[in-house]
Order: sequence, then structure tokens, then C-alpha cells
Amino acid sequence: MSPAMLSATAITAGYRPRQPVIADISLAISPGATIGLAGPSGSGKSTLARVVSLLHKPFSGTVTIDGSVVDGFRYRAPREFRTRIGVLFQQPRLSVDPRMTLRQVIAEPSRANGKPDRVDELADFVALTPDLLNRRAHEVSDGQLQRACLARALALRPAYLVCDEMTTMLDASTTAALVAVIRDYQKDSAAGVLAISHDMRLLDRWADEVRQLNP
Repeated sequence: MSPAMLSATAITAGYRPRQPVIADISLAISPGATIGLAGPSGSGKSTLARVVSLLHKPFSGTVTIDGSVVDGFRYRAPREFRTRIGVLFQQPRLSVDPRMTLRQVIAEPSRANGKPDRVDELADFVALTPDLLNRRAHEVSDGQLQRACLARALALRPAYLVCDEMTTMLDASTTAALVAVIRDYQKDSAAGVLAISHDMRLLDRWADEVRQLNP
């Protein structure tokens, strides 16, 4: 039996085939482990994150989830693969529909997949007070909105969580609080985490192992 793991093997990817952003990169995230990915702007951290999250098809290489090779990306990825990976992006205001309330944001994955929503449970888990749930993005702080995005990422109980510069817009106390929530989720679920950041101090405290990408 193949080991449980989210792995990317020999990934070459980008937006122009003759000018890949990353070339021949391999990475593996085991259940319960936090792998840090560091590197300067332009090194391809976010491109690799999108490939691992099944949001961007690489030019070459394979992504494997718990022993099964992924045979499609974006909407062509099988649902059972897509729902095993939660994603938290850098800029929460660009990753939500501004017309939605926080309650609708958190419920979105469950409703899209025909599952009962767990909005109140998830809001409590990420420390969002009930009075915030009926507000829209422009009515809450960056930290509150990112908490809602984390709740959304956890809605389907993913086995893996990809955090792409999730703390860039946040202050130190909010960053610490969100990392603590993710650690609590890992304790309960044994989820593997890919933590991407340019902040080496954060990754040194958060990750079990840190990989460096160079441009």
C-alpha cells in the first residue's frame, strides 16, 4: 500500500512553456507534518502552491495524493482529490466574493459539494464571534476576514492544507492566533500542512522542516 502523502514530483510549471517559473521541483507533505517553503519574490512559491493545490496544471511532473496520481487540474480534478486539499491565500479580500457575508463564505464549499454546513462550529473554532457572520468583507478587518477564509478552507475537513503567504496582511498577534488554530486542527485530524512564507522567523517557529526555493 502506498504511504499517505501529498507529493509533487519533478514539477516544471509557469505561464510560458519556454520560461517556466519553477523547474524540476519535488516536495512531499506527510500527514501531521508542517513543511515550510521559503524564498524571495519571484522564486515560484505561489506557482508551486497552486500546482500542489490542483489549481494550476504543470508543464511536466506529477502530483500524487495518498498514492493516487492526479489526472486533472482545476475543475478537471476529481472531486475526491480537490476536497482533500484546503487552501488559504495571501490576500483574503481577493479570494472572497464581496457580495457574500462571512457566513456565506464559510458555507460555500459545503454547499457546493452537497454537504451540511458547519458554519457556527467553524466560526467558533477560528474565534469569529457570531455578530461578525452577517457582515460582508468590507465590514470586517483583514484578520477577521482571513479567519473566515481559514474556516472555509477547513469546511470539508481536508487532509492537507496549503497556506500561501497567509499572514502577509496580518499583525503578529493575529498571525500567532491563526497558526495556533491550524496546529489545533492538525492535532485533531493529522492533516499535513504546506506553509509558504518569505518570513523565515515564522517558518522556523511553525514548520517541522523548511525548504528554500531560489529564483
